[in-house]
Amino acid sequence: MSSHLNDHLNIDSKAEAKNPTMQLWGIVLAVQANYYHVQLDAAQRSADNDDLPAATCKLPVPQMLLCTRRSRLKKIGQRVMVGDRVEVVEPDWDGGRGAIAQVLPRRSELDRPPVANADQLLLVFAMVEPTLDPHQLSHFLVKAETTQLQVCLCLNKSDLASADEREHWQKRLQQWGYTPFLISVHQTLGLIDLGAQLGDRITIVSGPSGVGKSSLINRLVPSSDLRVASVSGKLGRGRHTTRHVELFELPTGGLLADTPGFNQPDLDCAPEDLANYFPEARARLAMASCQFSNCLHKDEPNCAVRGDWERYEHYLHFLEESIVRQEALNKLSNSESTLKRKSDRAGEQYEPKLETKKYRRPSRRVQQQTLQGMRYDLKDASLDGD
Repeated sequence: MSSHLNDHLNIDSKAEAKNPTMQLWGIVLAVQANYYHVQLDAAQRSADNDDLPAATCKLPVPQMLLCTRRSRLKKIGQRVMVGDRVEVVEPDWDGGRGAIAQVLPRRSELDRPPVANADQLLLVFAMVEPTLDPHQLSHFLVKAETTQLQVCLCLNKSDLASADEREHWQKRLQQWGYTPFLISVHQTLGLIDLGAQLGDRITIVSGPSGVGKSSLINRLVPSSDLRVASVSGKLGRGRHTTRHVELFELPTGGLLADTPGFNQPDLDCAPEDLANYFPEARARLAMASCQFSNCLHKDEPNCAVRGDWERYEHYLHFLEESIVRQEALNKLSNSESTLKRKSDRAGEQYEPKLETKKYRRPSRRVQQQTLQGMRYDLKDASLDGD
């Protein structure tokens, strides 16, 4: 594995090999139920041969261990995610098992998809089959910008597009603030330049269904053997093939995280933050300032963002979605403070909440303890009367 992925491993292999309590470090490549596939660091796999008993020295040390999470981590609420750097203890070399005892601090963390320590996000779209939709592409780009990761854009199936179409989209996306990689997985075009961008990094591969994400990973990582499916003829869009998140190691270094495809991501950013996720708007704000500090760049006077740029209509559309979502959240939070939701055959309705614990029926255990205390008090009172 590349040196970038082993930043936290600073040990002398020969010195540690003599220590029976040597620490084992690795990276979580996949999560299945309560089990974690941890790949040990390459430097340790060679050093660990010296720690094995003589009878098992001829057996190769497994590069992957199937691990559980120590109960202590569960008690403190420590979540283990794909991409986490972890310490493995109590290795069972013959059975290929171990236990995760510690999770190192994360450089980055995403909930959707659940990946830790990612460096960049590779957004994959197809130029044709399915047809490239500017509004959908813009939606994905804004969502990608909210992750605070470096965003790379890749357009697959470029061999099926004409030279004029390729030139058109390159110029158009450069105006948006992106320099796309034009590739063809089928014809193996542009993969060398893309591979150089992926080296020594943890990259999350994302994008709509059917654009060739799994095919791209199969080409870059031949051992991955991911399932692929053709584009639906009736709907003109892709079918879901990836069901979970998993990291794959590139032969040249770096890791790829394949994620389930979807056709429309959710935008959960606040209305006042939306402009920061458009490179064109950021460039305008770097040159000038709006008159109002809370400007939403919609119809306010002396706005530096509002103007003649292509994706401004996209911005206004996303802004309306964000405002509606924010108002719904505010209304829900206000109603939840005094109301509770009740479901029955007639549907869902809200009713006033009772004050906490004031009207709650005591449990049988509390009632029994109270009666037991009263019995002891009566017994003591009768003894005092004697």
